[in-house]
Amino acid sequence: MVDRRLTRRTMLRGAGVALALPLLDSMFPARASAKVAAPQRFVAINIPLGFHPPDFFPEKAGHDYELSQYLSIAKDLRNEFTVISGTSHPDVDGGHSAEKSFLTGAPHPGAPSFTNTISLDQFLARRIGNQTRFASLTLGSHSLSWSANGVAIPVESSAAVTFSKLFLKGSDKEIATQEAQLQDGQSIMDTLLDDARSMQSRISVADRKKLDQYFTAVRETEQRLAKAELWSKTPKPKVEAKPPGVLPWMDFPGIFRAHLDVVRLALQTDSTRVVVFGGDGGGPIAPLKGVTQAYHTLSHHGMNPSLIEELRIIDRETIKIWVDFITGLKETPDGDSTLLRNTQVLMGSNLGNANGHTTTNLPIIHAGGRFRHGQHLAFDSKRNAPLSNLFVSILQGCGQEVERFASSTGTLTGLEQKS
Repeated sequence: MVDRRLTRRTMLRGAGVALALPLLDSMFPARASAKVAAPQRFVAINIPLGFHPPDFFPEKAGHDYELSQYLSIAKDLRNEFTVISGTSHPDVDGGHSAEKSFLTGAPHPGAPSFTNTISLDQFLARRIGNQTRFASLTLGSHSLSWSANGVAIPVESSAAVTFSKLFLKGSDKEIATQEAQLQDGQSIMDTLLDDARSMQSRISVADRKKLDQYFTAVRETEQRLAKAELWSKTPKPKVEAKPPGVLPWMDFPGIFRAHLDVVRLALQTDSTRVVVFGGDGGGPIAPLKGVTQAYHTLSHHGMNPSLIEELRIIDRETIKIWVDFITGLKETPDGDSTLLRNTQVLMGSNLGNANGHTTTNLPIIHAGGRFRHGQHLAFDSKRNAPLSNLFVSILQGCGQEVERFASSTGTLTGLEQKS
């Protein structure tokens, strides 16, 4: 007989380490024979240098649009996302300064007297954050999160540190020991093996499959983070040649992927339901074949064909990492559905065209959640619809009875929830 006495907060423990578990049917004894309705979640991703517009935006609107060059890699996910063009935040100008207003819509972020307002993620976290260990996670190279008083929420730039905060529990010494073991390739699951075996013998076959998938994801994430940490501490070779006039190398695509690996685990374990990631907009040279110039330089290409071609390599890699993240969410069971259906993912930029520092016609993709996707919503490219209308739709999709946010005039026309 299957033991149904597991609680929602059940964790695996061993040697001072604890691992949060995904939502299992066995944690809901009153509904043992029914599907479990999972909570709704939200992830926001900002790519501050945006995407090369001609390759990002589809030419045709509606449901029968043809995927753009960049989005063709997401053809198998076509019905899981909506491409949105012709939106922006009214009065949000200032070029790169606009990233401060990406989730707030606060006007004139470049002005000396600028005061920010609460960001979408923090607005949502104040309403649902008390239901999870972490009210929200703010990750990446820059903070997208702002309090109600307009104060930036500190950002965590290390995926490894986030992983540690989420999954390594115990004394400082115990955590340090576990981190050292991870560097040597030992999995958290090795430490928790006996407890894991005991649990698998007490739960249903369906829950065993969920745990097997989750344990595999934990191991794979550990391996990638350990590899990234190892390379970060490996000295670079010395050369006598003068260095080129660019900033030092940094693997920002790899950092992006590592963060999203950890984000999926955080969502799967219901450690948080609100996550934001601010991408790199600085001057590193991406360690991608064919890229020789700094990312920031490429985004300000001045219509130089060779620079645009290198920029395309970075843009395609960014889209691919997003595709892998969305695919992972879609393949992860969650309550009565999948993690993707229970998670809205907003990816976009504060710049419509980095080459001209424009802050209109922003590249936006809205994926997941319980919405009717598979379309290109094209608004007027000159008289843009408020991006905050999408924010209202997102909040309502998370079960919030909200009619306005920032400069919104309502919900986003054409984006409908499934019944």
